[in-house]
Amino acid sequence: MATTLTPEFIRAIPKTDLHLHLDGSLRLPTLIELAKQEKVELPSNSEEGLRERVFKDTYANLPEYLQGFAYTCAVMQNAENVERIAYELAFDNIEEGVRYIEVRFAPQLHMHEGFSAEQVVRAACKGLDRAKRTHNQGENVKNGEDIPFEFGIIVCALRFINPEFSHYYRRLFQVLSYSPDKSVQSTASFEAARIADRLANEAGLPVVGFDLAGAEAGFPAGDHREAFRFAHRQFLKKTVHAGEAYGPESIFQALRDCYANRIGHGTWLFAHEKIKDPSIVDREGYTRKLVEYIASERITIEVNLTSNLQTDPSISSVAQHPLRQMLEHNLSVSICTDNRLMSNTSVSREMQLAVDELDLTPYHFRNMVLAGFKGSFFPGTYNEKRAYVRQVQQQYKALVAKHLPGQP
Repeated sequence: MATTLTPEFIRAIPKTDLHLHLDGSLRLPTLIELAKQEKVELPSNSEEGLRERVFKDTYANLPEYLQGFAYTCAVMQNAENVERIAYELAFDNIEEGVRYIEVRFAPQLHMHEGFSAEQVVRAACKGLDRAKRTHNQGENVKNGEDIPFEFGIIVCALRFINPEFSHYYRRLFQVLSYSPDKSVQSTASFEAARIADRLANEAGLPVVGFDLAGAEAGFPAGDHREAFRFAHRQFLKKTVHAGEAYGPESIFQALRDCYANRIGHGTWLFAHEKIKDPSIVDREGYTRKLVEYIASERITIEVNLTSNLQTDPSISSVAQHPLRQMLEHNLSVSICTDNRLMSNTSVSREMQLAVDELDLTPYHFRNMVLAGFKGSFFPGTYNEKRAYVRQVQQQYKALVAKHLPGQP
């Protein structure tokens, strides 16, 4: 299949990125330029030096992978920079045929006195919308030969925080030090859910979902259940980073306690040997039921191949990744980038990796592409989403006829 599903075809087809961190997807030259402008000290002022010291090909673990965010967030403390970064991200996606993205970030990492959560999100939306309007006004979109570009915003809560993360968190720790009965972590995530609700349901911004991000180790999703209950009551869609470092029970906790509509990563969904709860005696049976539940409920899994290989030493190659297993179980799976800068990747590159290493059939590949559109938290009505997906299906069929004659 590697010779059939060509790079030209993969680049041409309409694609999605549902798991895309804004602060992990800067252009490296932009980071260097803005760091100089904002007087942020980087470990190196050259692209080669930063690739060697910070944004590497391989990382020891997830915490090391996350260290680069300290530098990217430091240059995202004003509206002009956030708007520029969002515009460049949308432009880069449009250039490689991505037609729908959901950009996630924690406004709390960027807000401070004079730069509110709403201003942060508005700046990102302004940049994304500028790229969208440029593309959608093109003749190919107007005459129906191309797909319009659309986007949504996902507000993130963080599994772990400390006062050094931002001005906002520093202030929160100060306030809650006078309330020892309140957990800083759970309070912070609840406040993030309130921000998401206010921006989506009062400010009218295209905030389409709420997420829980960050390292799983020692910070279970259940600690944030009140935030997700609130988001659920406000009809916000939910996605949770789960199964990236822990196994099936972590994924089930995201479904049970956080009402997750999608799962970020889900890498260890099939790893029954990673279950730690002693009350789960039949671990294989537990995992089998969980997989069937996710399949039947069409809970989309946001798979990030390069990111997983970089942060988990136990996965030495794409061939060892459970993506193939997910597709064979007919799970709804969408290929994503996670962080284009940290992983030096694109959606087309991630799809090419899957094709080259996993011998995907055209059937599995098509389902994987369409799953991104069908599993999206589209910022319009359900009927508008259905019409958009139908347009994508027609475009995909036409591109198969053009690039892969004879293929179904």
